[in-house]
Amino acid sequence: MLELSLRARRGSFHLEVVCSLASDWTVIFGPSGSGKSTLLRLLAGLDRNSRGDTATGKISLDGRILTETTRGVWCKPGHRRTSLVTQRSSLFPHLSVEANVAYSLANLERAIRTARVDEMLELVDASNLGKRRPQDLSGGQAQRVALARALAPGPRLLLLDEPFSALDGVASDALIGRLQTWARANGVQTVLATHDATDAFSTGAEVALLREGRLIAQGPATEVLQDERERIALRLMTP
Repeated sequence: MLELSLRARRGSFHLEVVCSLASDWTVIFGPSGSGKSTLLRLLAGLDRNSRGDTATGKISLDGRILTETTRGVWCKPGHRRTSLVTQRSSLFPHLSVEANVAYSLANLERAIRTARVDEMLELVDASNLGKRRPQDLSGGQAQRVALARALAPGPRLLLLDEPFSALDGVASDALIGRLQTWARANGVQTVLATHDATDAFSTGAEVALLREGRLIAQGPATEVLQDERERIALRLMTP
């Protein structure tokens, strides 16, 4: 279970989220500017206070503190085992695809590292890309490789900030389906931020609905996103 109590200010934007996420697959849903990316960056321990900005709170996973503030400073006890994947692949341009995926596996024996890289590339349907460099990849291919790199070290918490935007609907659904199966089999709690309701409906996810930095609803997608479902149905029926 992921438990969070967070308050943050980024310029004129204020985020306040207090909740428990018990599902192994949760969708953070909301329009652009609702605070989805800010929330995921805080969960990943990447968002730092700058001049005029503040962030306070506590994040724990299965009772173990991941992040908390002490006198206004973010502290991160121990090893987080958290991976974040965003719309930007941020691959190392001087490394091959295989080397990118293996980047965080230097402590493993070579044979084990190679097997792990192969497994992750197969999972994201990128086995044929191993020898390529990032500049030789399409946007969708780069996103697949970025996901493989994030999964390789075996995270306990996987954070996805709309990382499938460069894939078409069919490819995105197929990849999400494989990822969801893998995450559940390996005990990885996953939080996916999106403004596309189909991502929530297709995975049967628990949904946390954000509006203007506030959590306004939480529960099954079929309940929380009923208005979205009706809007999508109406749009499909309109000639």
